[in-house]
Amino acid sequence: MGAEVKTFEFYVKREAAQTAVRPAGGAQPHRRIDSYLASRFPDYSRTFIKKLMEQGAVTVGGVPVKPSYAPRPGDHVIARVPVLSGASVEPEDIALDILYEDDWIVVVNKPPDMVVHPAKGHQSGTLVNALAYHCEKLSSYSGELRSGIVHRLDRDTSGVILLVKDESVHQSIAQQFESRRVRKEYVAVCEGRVELDSNVIEAPIGPHARLAERMAVRFDVGREAKTVYEVVERLGEFTVVRCFPHTGRTHQIRVHLQHIGHPIVCDASYGRRDAIYPSDLTGEESQPFEEPILDRQALHARRLIIHHPVLGRELCFEAPMPADMMALIRALRERVA
Repeated sequence: MGAEVKTFEFYVKREAAQTAVRPAGGAQPHRRIDSYLASRFPDYSRTFIKKLMEQGAVTVGGVPVKPSYAPRPGDHVIARVPVLSGASVEPEDIALDILYEDDWIVVVNKPPDMVVHPAKGHQSGTLVNALAYHCEKLSSYSGELRSGIVHRLDRDTSGVILLVKDESVHQSIAQQFESRRVRKEYVAVCEGRVELDSNVIEAPIGPHARLAERMAVRFDVGREAKTVYEVVERLGEFTVVRCFPHTGRTHQIRVHLQHIGHPIVCDASYGRRDAIYPSDLTGEESQPFEEPILDRQALHARRLIIHHPVLGRELCFEAPMPADMMALIRALRERVA
């Protein structure tokens, strides 16, 4: 692999092996190991993990396994992954959906399964790698590995993300985020039928007491967090909601929706399943090679509104709903029709 490698060794716990809840038709959970590893190492994309597995870098019981392998409680897993070796970003010719660009900022419709910036060994394939190729210059205000980054989206969250080219503009926009003058709107598909048409969730968020890389509502050490939501559509035991975060805590919307009993569909870290299949909706027996309708958290950053510090006016950026979330919503509508 040409880079320093770190070895992770662990045993699969029962609750981790059974995250993929398949309630319909009595089908058994069959979580894939690539999805399991992606939830355990959130700074690595599933695509990157699959490539490692193809190279034999992941073994179970000493034997290399395919990405489709279903982990069992007690499985002895060894994963060898590259470690970030330097403080430079390699430009990469990766196609981007540019929503807006001028001399000072660039706004991208980020696809799911794309990490925003290099971190913890994920040195390539990130949004920053792609923009380093696309742009002559990105602001280094946040450091070279986070060039241009003024806010983040989780790896499997799609939608609007803004990056900055100019350092003075970067500072101004960062202050807008810090003072909560930036307006953000997300769309999510949740588990369960959300009762209230709209509500405010005010619950402090901090690091999970036991699980690394996860957050939780923490009334002891959590920081203030506020999310407003509105119901868009109720589809049987699922609900489409709009979310307006007033603060910017890590995993805020995901944690808040879980806190009120309606986790985001296919949220491997905070939800009830890591993928949703046609058989989940029809009640039929699942098939061994059934393709999921959606296999990432159903969360999309739909809209971002900022004040452009150079142009001196408010700008609104919108990203259309991605195909996988639209496919899920269509399937849910057909189910209740």
